[in-house]
Amino acid sequence: MTMSEGMRRIPAGEFKAKCLALLDEVSETGQSVVVTKRGRPVARVSPVKASAPRPLLGSVLKERDLMTPIQERWHEDR
Repeated sequence: MTMSEGMRRIPAGEFKAKCLALLDEVSETGQSVVVTKRGRPVARVSPVKASAPRPLLGSVLKERDLMTPIQERWHEDR
């Protein structure tokens, strides 16, 4: 893992205690945070680039008459 000089480092215990606030901070500032255990980097929390919303065109299926019974016999004991 490569780290820039200015990247914030935080111990895993502190990350655990402040996780949600740190995630908000990363999202707002765009700056990554490196999580360490015993001084060694073990993970990096980085912001995710926003993706374009998916269009809904073609995502809905149109069914025929849903109220008319089908012509299949069935038994309640199955």
